[in-house]
Amino acid sequence: MDIGSRNDAVPLCSTAFVINGQQFTLELHPWVTLLDLLRGALELSGTKKGCDHGQCGACTVLIDGERINACLKLAVSLDGARITTIEGLGSPESLHPMQKAFIEHDAFQCGYCTPGQICSAIGLVSEGRVHSRADIRELMSGNLCRCGAYTNIADAIEDVMGQGRNQIREAAE
Repeated sequence: MDIGSRNDAVPLCSTAFVINGQQFTLELHPWVTLLDLLRGALELSGTKKGCDHGQCGACTVLIDGERINACLKLAVSLDGARITTIEGLGSPESLHPMQKAFIEHDAFQCGYCTPGQICSAIGLVSEGRVHSRADIRELMSGNLCRCGAYTNIADAIEDVMGQGRNQIREAAE
């Protein structure tokens, strides 16, 4: 698959990774961001393009279990990586615990930031650095919500943390 605009002067780079459990080997231009690859050729539109400068967190995905802004990551730099987007978490019949908690705590309004918030929250729980609600607020500060659902987002994360970090980590893999 040839991803990116045509420019025969720049060679394509063969890149292989696993996205949401599916193996991909793609021929990419070196300037294609992970966000543009996901939303464009791969048609995984759950990951949102907000600021395109790494400042809003709408594009947050998990790369090898760590939360990353997809707009700042060149796709060719991810050779061999395991990438999880919101589409790779749970299913309508069996939601990921974080997805379920976001619904139960009404942790979204317009929903635009929700995929990035959920991926970031899963990464946050896996990091194991949260010891208080203040930690949640601080460590989620890279994910903006224009609707202001921060209290409910923190409630959802606290709820999931009560279920145990190992269960969350396993559900994301």
